[in-house]
Amino acid sequence: MNEAIAIKGIKDGLLISLDDREEWQNMMQQLATKLDEKAGFFAGARVTADIGERAVPKYDLTGLRALLERRKLTLVVVQSSSTTTLESATALDLRTSVPDNLRSDEPVVDDTRPIDPEEQGTVGVMIKRTLRSGRTIHSRGHVLVYGDVNPGAQIIATGDIIVWGKLRGMVHAGAEGDETAVVCALDMSPNQLRIADLIVISPPEKNRKIRPEVASIQGEQIIVEVWG
Repeated sequence: MNEAIAIKGIKDGLLISLDDREEWQNMMQQLATKLDEKAGFFAGARVTADIGERAVPKYDLTGLRALLERRKLTLVVVQSSSTTTLESATALDLRTSVPDNLRSDEPVVDDTRPIDPEEQGTVGVMIKRTLRSGRTIHSRGHVLVYGDVNPGAQIIATGDIIVWGKLRGMVHAGAEGDETAVVCALDMSPNQLRIADLIVISPPEKNRKIRPEVASIQGEQIIVEVWG
């Protein structure tokens, strides 16, 4: 019989895997018991929480982080295939990742053949709301916002940033130096736009045409063009 909770050491600390079929509060009690049994051994560790397909709202994820912090553990990464869970983690400024099937014991593809990088996909997060002033989104991948990005809001991503709405805040795509990253928006007028190490600031809005646009690095400068 498989346990609802599995804890094992990994390179960066601890990996805590939570069964996505078990009732959440019951599982939190079980986790607390497990950690308390070896409190001295686990203390000080950085934690990656593998939550599977479970959709975890922000308040439950906050509870998990608090449970760990009371035992001197730090929640650093949330791994899940649920968009809701990834959004909750991002809202709490936690790093996110999705399960990588290529790490399983059984290979998913014939590893004698090269894999086209275009077919592997990239980790990303989708935010289904408007980002208001003061909110900051960090992602080690792409970010898609289904809503507006208001002045004072920030998005920092190692990949692309796509805003299905008005972009008025600050965005930084390719934050770790990826000059192929792009920023797209239905209405683009950011306070500041960065791609890799380059920065541009939007001109005054007088007589500006509102249309979908994409920003990318061409040559040694950021160029904004009609999207589509």
